Amino acid sequence: MTTRTPPEPTPVKQTPRWLLALGKQDPPTEIEVEGKPYRLERVFKHDFFAFTGCYVGADDRVVLKIGRIASVLGFPLSWIGRIHSWHESAVFRDVDDIDIVPRFTGRYGKHGVTHAFIEGHQLERGEHVPDDFFAKLEEGLEEIHRRGMAYVDLEKPENVLVGSDGKPWLFDFQISYRYPFRRGANLWPIRWLRERLQESDHYHLTKLRRRCRPDTFTPEELEASHRRPGHIRFYGGFTRPITRMRRKILNRIDPVKKRGERGRVADPKRHKAQAKSKTPV
Repeated sequence: MTTRTPPEPTPVKQTPRWLLALGKQDPPTEIEVEGKPYRLERVFKHDFFAFTGCYVGADDRVVLKIGRIASVLGFPLSWIGRIHSWHESAVFRDVDDIDIVPRFTGRYGKHGVTHAFIEGHQLERGEHVPDDFFAKLEEGLEEIHRRGMAYVDLEKPENVLVGSDGKPWLFDFQISYRYPFRRGANLWPIRWLRERLQESDHYHLTKLRRRCRPDTFTPEELEASHRRPGHIRFYGGFTRPITRMRRKILNRIDPVKKRGERGRVADPKRHKAQAKSKTPV
């Protein structure tokens, strides 16, 4: 009797290290925040620009985000991570007392930012959120605007967190607009840019609401929600070909198939619960 040799296991595909913010470095397994120790529980996302993970302590959790550290082809890019970290921590300090923003818990070295962990999940397209979800999100966004800033990245639903209590949260301020100087904020070009970015925030918030809760619109509001401001049409027409080309190049370089946003690690508990809810009884 002949015995069959079991086939060799297929090698697990991995993202090239140079495409990851930490390069060949592993994320820290233990950190200290506000004098308390925390250990790595799970990775949320690791892409070219940043690593983001959840760390658990004795009685709470924090989120650590580390900006780009690794070089590419010998070119040092750690300055990108330092700028992102400085900028995001400055935004957090200015807005973390707003109801929809997690508490800022400090910097982590030169490249890291930490904030309180919020139990919940990322908003999904078509998700039926509570009736007052977008009203609360708009109220918090208006306060951010009142302080002279703009969120900028509301186009992605995954940048909005749905808390376990149904409350909205904003947590990723890496590309948010914040004027860093004491003077000049109301000069025409600066003011014009700020107003256009804030206008974009309102448009993308309305689009998220339309995709998730179209039943909360009147027929007139629903029709108006499809009208894109001129600067958004121009920006989309200019960047769309570049985005498509970048995606094709990255898909060739990185063989790992990902669900949703590149670099984001799926929550197995969330997907298991979703699969269970879709199973016919």
